[in-house]
This record gives sequence, structure tokens and C-alpha cells, in this order.
Amino acid sequence: MSTDATPERKIITVLEPEDEYTHEPDAASNYNESMYLNAFDLEQEIGGWFRLGNRVNEGYAEMTICTYLPGGRVGFLYDRPKIDNNDEMNAGGLKIEVIEPFEHLKVTFDGKVCLLDEPGQMANPRQAFRDNPFVDCTIDLDFKGVSPMYGGRPAYEDGSDIEYDAEKSFAKAHYEQHVAVQGAMRVGDDEVALDGLGLRDKSWGPRYWQAISWYRWLPMIFSPDFAMMLSIIGREADGLPPRTSGMVLEGDEYHQIRDCRVESEWDADHYQTRIKAWAKTDHNEYDITGEVLSLIPLRNRRATPEGEQLFTRITEAMTRYECNGQTGMGMSEYLDQVVDGRPIGPDVS
Repeated sequence: MSTDATPERKIITVLEPEDEYTHEPDAASNYNESMYLNAFDLEQEIGGWFRLGNRVNEGYAEMTICTYLPGGRVGFLYDRPKIDNNDEMNAGGLKIEVIEPFEHLKVTFDGKVCLLDEPGQMANPRQAFRDNPFVDCTIDLDFKGVSPMYGGRPAYEDGSDIEYDAEKSFAKAHYEQHVAVQGAMRVGDDEVALDGLGLRDKSWGPRYWQAISWYRWLPMIFSPDFAMMLSIIGREADGLPPRTSGMVLEGDEYHQIRDCRVESEWDADHYQTRIKAWAKTDHNEYDITGEVLSLIPLRNRRATPEGEQLFTRITEAMTRYECNGQTGMGMSEYLDQVVDGRPIGPDVS
């Protein structure tokens, strides 16, 4: 008896030290190579996050600086500086250097940021940038790994790439790591020494922010040997249930999250204020609560070739977390496509 069926090819995850550096861009017009790092000081309840996304085939980088300052103020900058190569992560005054792959990264910035007493004003960025002052800002932070690496590039067993649809892609490779952070930030008159904890991630491949319907991303860290990241991604167009993933760091080992839930309380603008989450690994279950300390709403807009206007909202909130009697810090990053003026995540109220 014969059959024409093709055996299913085994998929593995590939991650090499060279992946810490930039890659040869895909031919896809929306190729994006992104590095993101966050840092928090629990005692001072301050922090920040920093991102560069090289979109070299489109001729620019997405550059973001976001610092959470005492009293709920935020120093923020978003820019699209022009680039003509993907040789390094260095654009618009923000530089991310690999000192030692998987061990040590350095973030520096020297420029100006918009100082917001009311970060919610960034829902209308043009007016927010017009109505609030720009102040001098310098960042000098060292990020050192406290955990193994999590993630990488899915590939076939022979190392060849998996085929993907660039129009529906959010990234073809992605990895994360919890970190310790030391250094200093200066935003206007605020000068703070930061000795804290955080998370860094990297991704590369074609990306449109509209490729998924919504997500809830909760990176958090309680100590150098207890941390986690919960992720729930909804792709309504695929007709599939939301995909849950993530990991829990206990000691020096990551345990993969097999299932998780996130429930949120909301304010009148549909911004998260409090969080109740649950996660399960093969070893344990975790009940987590979160309280948003400072939130800034961001957006991404894109027109399709047919002229349809797409609008994505991303709320970026520094959040205090409690789990297993420990207090930690992290982010609650919520992405929603906005339809008829309303974010479409199923949990939004």
C-alpha cells in the first residue's frame, strides 16, 4: 500500500550567541529587528523601558524612550529616525550594545524627552507633544542576565526556516531573559540612580502591529531567582482560541507556563488599573495580583493597500505585582485593535 502523505517535519528552537547581533534582513518590506529592555527599582517605584525596532526596508527605525518618574510623571519620546542599514541598534540617540551575548547589554541615550505630568494625554500624541515641555534626558544602564534564555527561532530540524506569511507576521523569532539593572537616568531635574531588576527581549522578522487581534503581556520580577512572564495572544481572524504561553523563573531554571489567565479592572478610558492573574506550570500554580502605578497609552496606525485605516492601541503600564508573599515590579502591556472607537479585547469592559 502506498501513500502520498508527507511526514510532518519536526520543529526545533534555535538560539545562538550571534542572534544577539543584527541579522541580514528578509526581503519582506515590513522586516523588523527589535530590542526591548525594561528596568524597575521597587523601593523607589520608578523605572522605564527602551526599544529600537529597525525597519530598514522601510528606511526608518522605531525608537522609544519611556521613563516612569516619581509622582506618576513620565518622560517619553517616540521617533522614526531614518536608517539605511541593519548593522547595529543605534538610532535617534538611543544605542543598545551587546557587551557579552546572553550576559550583558548596555543602553545609552542622550537627547530630549517630553515630560508629562498626565501621561494619559499621550492618547493624542500631537497635542501632548505640543502642550508639554521637552527636557534633557540621559540614560546609562547596564543589563546583566540573572536567568537562562527563553525562546529563539522556530526552525525545521535541519535548521531551515519555516515558511510564513509576512502580511500576518508579528515576528519569526523571539526570546526573553530576566535581568539585573544598574546605572543612572536623568530626566530634566530628576536624577536617579537605579539598582533594580527587569526583562529584556529581542525579535526579528516581518511585523505588522495589526497582525494579531489583541494580547496581554505581563513581564514581572520579584527577585533574581523568582520571576515570570505571562502572555495571552488573540488572533480572531484565525478562528482559534487565544494562545497562552510564558515561563516562571525559580532558582536558576525556567519552567514553561502551560496555561494562564488574566482578569483586569478598568477605568473610564478602558485602561487597566488592577490585575488578577493565574498561571500553571508542570511544577506549580501561581496566583498573582497587580496594581498599575503609572500608565501611558500609545498607538500605531497603518493604511492597507486598499485604503483601510487600521488603529492599534498599546497601553504601557508600570505595575506592582504580588505573588507567593513577595512583591515585585514589571509591566502590564495590553495591545488591542480599535474598532469603532473601542478596543476589541474580549476582557475589556
